Amino acid sequence: MCFRLVRTINGQNKNIEYYGANQLVLIKLGQYVIPYFIVRYVVGTILFIALLTYKWRRRHSSEYENIESYLEQNSLMSIRYTYKEIKKMATGFNEKLGEGGYGSVFKGKLRSGPSVAIKVLRKSKGNGQDFINEVATIGRIHHQNVVQLIGYCAESSKRALVCEFMPNGSLDKFIFSSEGNMHLTYDTIYNIAMGVAHGITYLHHGCEMQILHFDIKPHNILLDEKFTPKISDFGLAKLYPIDKSVVTMTAARGTIGYMAPELFYTNIGKISDKSDVYSFGMLLMELASKRKNLNPHAERSSQLYFPFWIYDQLDKEKDIEMEDVIEDEKKIAKKIMIVSLWCIQLKPNDRPSMNKVVEMLEGDIENLKIPPKPSLYPRETLERICFDQTTMSEFISSSSYSMGIVTNDPLDESI
Repeated sequence: MCFRLVRTINGQNKNIEYYGANQLVLIKLGQYVIPYFIVRYVVGTILFIALLTYKWRRRHSSEYENIESYLEQNSLMSIRYTYKEIKKMATGFNEKLGEGGYGSVFKGKLRSGPSVAIKVLRKSKGNGQDFINEVATIGRIHHQNVVQLIGYCAESSKRALVCEFMPNGSLDKFIFSSEGNMHLTYDTIYNIAMGVAHGITYLHHGCEMQILHFDIKPHNILLDEKFTPKISDFGLAKLYPIDKSVVTMTAARGTIGYMAPELFYTNIGKISDKSDVYSFGMLLMELASKRKNLNPHAERSSQLYFPFWIYDQLDKEKDIEMEDVIEDEKKIAKKIMIVSLWCIQLKPNDRPSMNKVVEMLEGDIENLKIPPKPSLYPRETLERICFDQTTMSEFISSSSYSMGIVTNDPLDESI
């Protein structure tokens, strides 16, 4: 069956085209069905975007409510600022002091005159875990070797911390720098070691709650105008009752190269305050030697992992090779290195407490015994691995051991 389309032109009927029944159906479909699907697609897309936006806002609203709830339930001595006040204090964020995975640090100034460091945090995982950790720890304590929190901002998604300004910056630029003007005397190095040790001891034993830092490293030690060290960056910290000796944790946290072995190998021992002792030992070794502990480009394979080389020198009763160092300074360096070797023992139970570390640093070097040789791996693994230069270089590159990787875990009930 066909249909003929007839059009009248100048009074005469003209046969224009012939259409079959199927073709007429298609024409009707084109006129009504196709626009229907287009409208449906557009409306569906809009609804999908609206749903995503709703979920995003709900998730972030929950995060802000979590932060607000914490701040309301904990009376803190720190001042709460609006974001407008933070921006004015930082003069438009035009003087950046540093930047990291957490966000950026800017120099600011209080209305009363003193300079401050303003840390503006990026969006983080874990319901604002890093921000809450910072406020929960340095917001409630005061110690000469812990950076002081002056105030904070928690306004919607904008979060910032206002801390005391440390004119000499972080310790890493002094011990890892090749610039001549970054030189530290060994008396200063010893005072820095003692200051950091006192700070960690206070966190572990001097507060109403035990504070474990979990990210002790040169980058997180700030120096004031007199080179007094202050522990900073408590974004990975956890609070525990003083009588709790074992820590429960859902994920490893810290910076590769300073993290204690028990954070990776559960058969070594339990996670505790001894994890900070290990990190401090790594810091001590780098501080005394003014170099990184792991160096894949070392001339001699024995110096690839510096603690091994230092141990071999001390065990053989050799003088440690150090350039431009007088005898008294060598004595200070040797004492710091022996203490550091005790701190980085593989098993947590073989490491001293921070109280004992302070006692060892304050005592005479003659009273210090050489500890067992430190290990990178559990003993059974060491028996299967020969650390020649190729093996160590492959280990460093494959594990990102010196990349400074930081991992956070979600908010838990320990805060």
